Amino acid sequence: MALTPKQQLFVKEYLIDLNATQAAIRAGYSKKTANEQGARLLAKASIQDALQEAMNKRAEKVEITAEQVLQRWIDIAYADPNEIAHFRRVCCRYCFGIEHQYQWIDQEEYEAAVEAIKEEAANSKKKKPVKIPSAAGGYGFDPQLRPHPKCPKCHGEGIGQLHINDTRDLSPRAKALFAGIKATTAGIEIKFHDQDKALENIARHLGMFKDKLEIGGEGGGPLQVVFDGGMTKNG
Repeated sequence: MALTPKQQLFVKEYLIDLNATQAAIRAGYSKKTANEQGARLLAKASIQDALQEAMNKRAEKVEITAEQVLQRWIDIAYADPNEIAHFRRVCCRYCFGIEHQYQWIDQEEYEAAVEAIKEEAANSKKKKPVKIPSAAGGYGFDPQLRPHPKCPKCHGEGIGQLHINDTRDLSPRAKALFAGIKATTAGIEIKFHDQDKALENIARHLGMFKDKLEIGGEGGGPLQVVFDGGMTKNG
């Protein structure tokens, strides 16, 4: 028997949350009798057939195999967290300056710094000589370079820096590990899926764990328990 438009809508709505009462309401049935209407509709053979057919079609579209689940666990377990976020040490301003003097990014940055110092001095009530910074260290500062091991200022330690990579550019495994990011009052919080749990799931899938402890005697026979003064046979 063909379903009415209202019944077809009920089937569609029921598949959203499998709640017959709410599906009946969304399909246009009265809120007062939605509970009874939902139960009555689910009892109809034609509704059950329509629901089963729709569920089968949906299952075909989102079919997930055991191999796909295993591969997902492998991706999470063996992803490199450093690809998402890592702590690194980068060079200081003196690492690669000429003769290890302060190095500027470019002339524009240097001139902007000079102008700022002059403006600050002009607005200051205290008249002090203006100390213009030197450009003897040259230009070309790259804040992503590793520290110079013989820098006299940072002694090769550089500057510690927490770096978060662009999550749009992550590898497939890193994307599987990445569980989200949010801003908090303390800064940015990055969430990862549990790599240890993923590895445990892989081990269980491969039968590497034996949850049942079996105790037996020699050759698989019954356990022999020896007490003072005699032997008791268990099993």
